[in-house]
Amino acid sequence: MEKNLNQLLKWSIEAQAAAAAGQSHGPDGTSTSSSNDGPTPGAGAVATSPAPEVTAPGPRPIDPEVLASLFGGPSEADLMKAAIEVITDPSPEVTLENRLIAFDNFEQLIENLDNANLIEKLSLWSPLLSVLEHEEEEMRFFAAWCVGTAVQNNEKTQERLLAMGGVPKLVALAMKEGETEKVRRKATYALSSAVRNYQPAMDVAAEEMHKLGHEVLVGNGTTKVDAADMDKVDEVIDWLRSKAKAA
Repeated sequence: MEKNLNQLLKWSIEAQAAAAAGQSHGPDGTSTSSSNDGPTPGAGAVATSPAPEVTAPGPRPIDPEVLASLFGGPSEADLMKAAIEVITDPSPEVTLENRLIAFDNFEQLIENLDNANLIEKLSLWSPLLSVLEHEEEEMRFFAAWCVGTAVQNNEKTQERLLAMGGVPKLVALAMKEGETEKVRRKATYALSSAVRNYQPAMDVAAEEMHKLGHEVLVGNGTTKVDAADMDKVDEVIDWLRSKAKAA
């Protein structure tokens, strides 16, 4: 907010300087010069040429985000909630295109670490994870993408994903027979972000793979994959990618 107030103050100072030079300006920087053509010739008056107009540079337009912040525009938390509402709206009137646009907006918002941490506070984990099972391929793809973005290099969101049952969902999607390569690879990306440097998630992922009959990845269910060992984690992730490509 302090930054926004400073920008507004700068605009005010520039506007006052322009006004002193005979111009007025709006928040968008548009100038309106007052006319100064001298006295209107009348009886006994000598007509004179209009004085040359002197214009001062107007103030720079105010950033719309600054105005929104100062005067009650939607916050990024509001935008996140609105995006998820569109994504999960059961109404057939909401087109797939609009849902994907909302997903794209949501993904860009949660690239910010603070916004990613807001997913829990706003109770958005459950609706987001539910889309991993959506009937539309593009919806499953974007859901996995957003999960991966949210948990990348973020232990707090890794913990919440695990607590909300997201890791088994990702393993199931990454290894699902009949699923498209595109979705399986994006689920693998999300799983990679979820388990790196977070042992509890790595253990659950290994256990889920074991349940699906892929003991080779976890030493027949007896050997843990060290989540801090990037080479070992890469072996698991590369194997999942190869399975997705062969699908």
